[in-house]
Amino acid sequence: MQVESFKYDNKTVRNFAIATIIWGVVGMTVGLWIALQLVFPTVLNLQPYFNFGRIRPLHTNAVIFAFVGNAMFMGIYYSLQRLLKARMFSDALSTIHFWGWQLIIVAAAVTLPLGFSTAKEYAELEWPIDIAITLIWVVFGFNMFATIIKRRERHLYVAVWFYIATFVTVAVLHLVNSFELPVTLFKSYSWYAGVQDALVQWWYGHNAVAFFLTTPFLGLMYYFLPKAANRPVFSYKLSIIHFWALIFLYIWAGPHHLLYTALPNWAQSLGIVFSFMLIFPSWGGMINGLLTLRGAWDKVREDVILKFMVVAVTAYGMSTFEGPMLSLKSINAVAHFSDWIIAHVHIGGLGWNGMLTFGILYWLIPRIYKTELYSKKLANIHFWLATLGILFYAIPMYWAGFQQVAMWKQFTPSGQLKYQFLETVTYMAPFYAMRALGGSLYLTGAIIGMVNYFKTIGQGTLNANEDAQAPALEKEYTQHAGEHWHRWIERRPTPFLLLSLIVILIGGLVELVPTFLVKSNIPTISSVKPYTPLELQGRDIYTREGCYTCHSQMIRPFRSETERYGEYSKAGEFVYDHPFQWGSKRTGPDLAREGSGNLKKSNTWHYNHFEEPNSISTGSVMPSYSFLIDDNIDTASTPLKINAMRTLGVPYAADYASKANQDLMIQAKTISADLEKDGIKVAPNKEIIALIAYIQRLGTDINKK
Repeated sequence: MQVESFKYDNKTVRNFAIATIIWGVVGMTVGLWIALQLVFPTVLNLQPYFNFGRIRPLHTNAVIFAFVGNAMFMGIYYSLQRLLKARMFSDALSTIHFWGWQLIIVAAAVTLPLGFSTAKEYAELEWPIDIAITLIWVVFGFNMFATIIKRRERHLYVAVWFYIATFVTVAVLHLVNSFELPVTLFKSYSWYAGVQDALVQWWYGHNAVAFFLTTPFLGLMYYFLPKAANRPVFSYKLSIIHFWALIFLYIWAGPHHLLYTALPNWAQSLGIVFSFMLIFPSWGGMINGLLTLRGAWDKVREDVILKFMVVAVTAYGMSTFEGPMLSLKSINAVAHFSDWIIAHVHIGGLGWNGMLTFGILYWLIPRIYKTELYSKKLANIHFWLATLGILFYAIPMYWAGFQQVAMWKQFTPSGQLKYQFLETVTYMAPFYAMRALGGSLYLTGAIIGMVNYFKTIGQGTLNANEDAQAPALEKEYTQHAGEHWHRWIERRPTPFLLLSLIVILIGGLVELVPTFLVKSNIPTISSVKPYTPLELQGRDIYTREGCYTCHSQMIRPFRSETERYGEYSKAGEFVYDHPFQWGSKRTGPDLAREGSGNLKKSNTWHYNHFEEPNSISTGSVMPSYSFLIDDNIDTASTPLKINAMRTLGVPYAADYASKANQDLMIQAKTISADLEKDGIKVAPNKEIIALIAYIQRLGTDINKK
C-alpha cells in the first residue's frame, strides 16, 4: 500500500484561534456593557451610537458570528484535515476565507452602531454585507468540499457529517432570509411583509441557532471530546440517529417563537410538534458525548480541558431540554417576551458554545505550538469563574422571568391590572445587577483565558506545516461482511450533501410555501392603509434605533394583554410592514396600539419621553433620544423609499414618489404646530417629528377610538 507524505495547514487554524480569543473578549465586553445599561441607563447609554438599541445587535453579532463563528472555523480546519488525512484544498481560499470573515465582522462593528440595520434579529447586517457573507460562505464551502473530494480516508467520520449539514443549511437560511430590496447603499427593505416576514425570520432565527451554533459544535464535540479523553465515541449507531433526526426535525421548529401571535394556527402547531420531538435526538447527542467519558471520570476531575467540555455538553442537554418545553403553549405563554428567554439563550451561548470553545482552545493551542499549556492553575481559575458566571447570570434571569410574567398577568380582586408596566421594570433592577455580576465573572474568566492562551503561544513555536503521512485512497473499495448500511452514504460525499439538502428543505417548504401561496392564511383588513411618507420615515428611525429589541408590536389573545394594550393583533394589520416588528422581548411595553384607544398620548408626552424618558416615567431604563430633536429627516430618500415600497406591493399611486415629500411636510407641520401649543418649538423637518408620527399611527387602522 502506497504511503503518501503531506502537511497539515496549522497557520489558518492559528489565525482563526487568535480571532476567536480576541473577538470573544470584545463580544462579551459589549454584552456586559448592555447588561449594565439596564442597571445604569442614564450613565452608560451614550447617544446616539452606543444606545442600547444600537449596540445590542452588535453584541449578538459579535458573539455569534465573530466569537462562535471563528471558533467553528478553527475547529473545522483543524479536525477536517486530520479526519480526511488531507491538507485543505487551497491555502489561498483558506486565507481569503479568514480575512474575508474578519472584514465582515469589522463591517458589522462599524455599521451597527451607525444605525445601518435591517432590524431582523441575528440578521441585522445590511445588503452589501449580506452579499459579502454569501461569497465568503461559498469560499469556505468550496474549500471544505474540495478537501473532502481529495481525501485519503474512505469513510466520512460523524463530525464531517455535521460540517456538511452546517454548510448547506446555513447557505439556504441566509439566502432566503436575506432576500431584500436595496433602497440606498446601506438601507433595504425585507422582501417579505408582516406574518410572512415573521415566519421567514424565525425559520431563519431558530435554525441559525440550530445550524450555526449547534450542528458545527456537535461536529467539534464528536472530534475533540474523544481526543481529549483518549476514548472512542460511545455509539456509532446513536450518532447516525442523532445526525439525521436532528437535521430533519430542527428545520420545522421556527414557529415556536411565534406562538399565540397572528401566525396561522396550523404553522404554530407544526412548530410545537417538531420542537417537542427535538428533545430525543438532542439528548441522544448529549448522552453519546457524556458516555464517551465512561470509565474516564477520574481523568475528568483532574483534566481542566475535560471539565470545560463536560459543562459544555451538560449545558447543551439543559438548553435542548428547555427549548422543547418552551415550545409547549402553556409554558410559552409564561416565558415568551420575558427574561426567562434571556437565561435560556445564555445557557446555550455561555455554556455550550463558550465552554466547548475554551476547552478546544486549551487542547489545540499547545499542540500546534509544540509546547505545554502555560498555566493549568490559570485554566482552572478560568473554568470556575466561567461556571460561576453562568450560574450568577442565568439563575437571576430565570427568577426575573417568573416575576415579570406574574406581575404582568396579576389582577386585583376588582378585576383591574394590579401593576403598571413600569413597576415591573423597576422591580427588575436587582436581577439585572446580578446578571451583570455573572457576566463580569464570565468575562474575567475569558480575559484570564486570553492571557493563558497568549502566554502559551509566546513560549512555543507554531508548527505551521505539520508533517503527516497516510495511505493513498484506494481506487476500488470492497465492502466488508457485516458492514453497517450507513457506510454506503459515508463513502459518497456528493450524494451525502444532496441528501442533507433534501432533508432540511422538507420542513421549510411545508411551512413557508402555504403561508405565501394560500391567501386565506393572511386575511386582509380593508381599513389597514399604507404608512404616510412621514410615518414611513419615522418607522425607519424606529428600526434604525433598535426599538424592536425592547418593545413588541404583537398583542396576544390573553386577558392580561388585551386589558393592558387593547385588542389582540390580527394578521391583516401587518401587510405593509417591511420588515415586521413583532419583537421577542418586552423590556418596555407593547406598542401595537400605542396611538389609539386608552393608550393614546399627546404629541407633547412623546416628545418629552424621547428627550428624557425618566422625566416622564421615573425608573425607566430607556435611553434618551434627544439627538432626534437636532437631526433632520432624510427627505432626499423619501421618493426612493416610496418607489421601493411600490415594488414590494404597497399600493401607493404610480406618481406618488414625486409628491411624497409635500405630504410629509404637511403632516410634519401639523405635529410641530401642536407641540408649539405646549411651548415646544421644533422644526417640522426634525427626526423626532417623524418618530412621533409613526408612534401615533400604531393601532389606529383597526381601532378608531
